[in-house]
Amino acid sequence: MERITCKFGGSSLADAACIRQVIDIIRANPSRKYIVPSAPGKRTADEQKITDLLYAWHSMARRGLDPAEPKGIIEERFSSLARELGVSFNVQPCLEEISRHAAADEAPDYMASRGEYLNGRLIAEALGATFVDPAECILFKKNGQLDPQSYTLLAERLQGDGLFVIPGFYGATPKGEIKTFSRGGSDVTGAIVARATASTLYENWTDVSGFRMADPRIVPDAKRIEEITYRELRELSYMGATVLHDEAIFPVREPGIPIHILNSKKPDNPGTLIVANRDSKRPVCGIAGRRGFTMFNIEKTLMNKEHGFGRKLLSIFEEHRVSWEHMPTGIDTISIIASDEELKEKETVIVEAIERLLEPDELHVTSGLAIIATVGKGMNRLVGVAARLTGALAGAGVNIRVINQGSSEMNILIGVEDQDLEKSVEAIYRVFDAWE
Repeated sequence: MERITCKFGGSSLADAACIRQVIDIIRANPSRKYIVPSAPGKRTADEQKITDLLYAWHSMARRGLDPAEPKGIIEERFSSLARELGVSFNVQPCLEEISRHAAADEAPDYMASRGEYLNGRLIAEALGATFVDPAECILFKKNGQLDPQSYTLLAERLQGDGLFVIPGFYGATPKGEIKTFSRGGSDVTGAIVARATASTLYENWTDVSGFRMADPRIVPDAKRIEEITYRELRELSYMGATVLHDEAIFPVREPGIPIHILNSKKPDNPGTLIVANRDSKRPVCGIAGRRGFTMFNIEKTLMNKEHGFGRKLLSIFEEHRVSWEHMPTGIDTISIIASDEELKEKETVIVEAIERLLEPDELHVTSGLAIIATVGKGMNRLVGVAARLTGALAGAGVNIRVINQGSSEMNILIGVEDQDLEKSVEAIYRVFDAWE
C-alpha cells in the first residue's frame, strides 16, 4: 500500500487560508498519511517569525523582564488561527507550560521548538489527526547525532488508521531535554518520518515549484529541474540551493525513498523529483554558488617529498576548530579553502602556525572568494564540459582564481571574486542551457 509523508513549510502554513489549502492537499490523496508541519511563516515582510518571538521571550525571561509582548503576539496568532479554522484548540494552557520553562538553562532549544509544537497541535485538531510529539520518539545521541532507535520508536507510534501529525524541527536528548535541528530542520524530520514508516514517497511542500537550474534571482528564466539525484542535490544544496535542507537527503537515500518538491500554492505544478538514479538528459543539472570564502595558498619546493606535510597543515585547522571546504593541490603547492563563517577572527593565528610549523617558501591568503558548483551526473561522459565552462567565464570577463573537479567527475568547482558571482552563474547557465 502506498504511504506518503508530507512536510509543509512555514510559508505554506502562514495563515488560515494557507492551512485550508494544505488540508485540501492532504485530503486529495488518501495515501498522504504522515504530516510534518513547520511553525507558521511570516504573513508580511515586516512581521516577526514565531521562532524569533520565542527566542525573545526566553531572553527577556532570563533577564527578569516581562515577556508579555512576544507572548501576547504568539497567543493572538494561534488563537486567531484556531478561530478562523473553526477548531477548539486552546493555546493558553500550552503558553502557561512554556512560561514555566522559559528561563531555564536548556530553554533556547525548547523555546525554539514551541512554534512547531503549537502548530502541530493546531493542525492535528483541524485534521482530526493523531498528534505525536517528536520529543518522545526522535532521539539524539550525546554527540548530537540522530539515534537510529528513533526509526523504531516512530514506527511504533505511527501505526494504525487515520492521519498522524508530527511537528518538525526537534527531538530530545538522552536526558529528555528538547534539542532542535538547524534552521530548516523540519525537512530532516520529514525524511526521518518517511524512513521510519517505510513511506513510498516523501512530499516536501514549500512556496516554490521545485528546483531551478540556477538561482532565479540571478537567472529569472532558469528552467525547472524535473529530476535530480540525491548526490547531485547534496552538491547543489551545500553550495547555496536552499529549497531543501541539505541533511534531509541522508535518512531517505539508503532506502531509496524519492523526495518530491512541490508548491502548496500551485499543487498541480509537477515540481522536482529527487531520486537515486536518473537518465542524464542534460550534462549539467544545476549551478549554485555562495560568497564568503578565504583561500590559504602554500608553496614549498619538494613538499610532496616531505612526509606528513598535509597532515600537519590540516592539524592546524583542526587545532583552531576550523573546518576546511576544499583542498586543491599541485606538486609544490597546496591550497586550503575555508568559509569566513568558520574562520571568524582566526586567520592571523592560522597564518602564524603555518609559517612556524611548515616553513613555506610562499604563503598567500586570498579573501573575498565566491565558490560556484556546476553539477551534473552526465558530465563525466562528455568531452568539452570544462572547456565550455571556462570559455563561458572568459567571455564574461571573469578571472578564475581556483578550479577543482572532484574524483566523481560530477561537480566542477570554481573560485571567483565575490563581485563576479552573479555574472559567473549566469554565464555558466547560458552555455549549458544551450547544450542539449
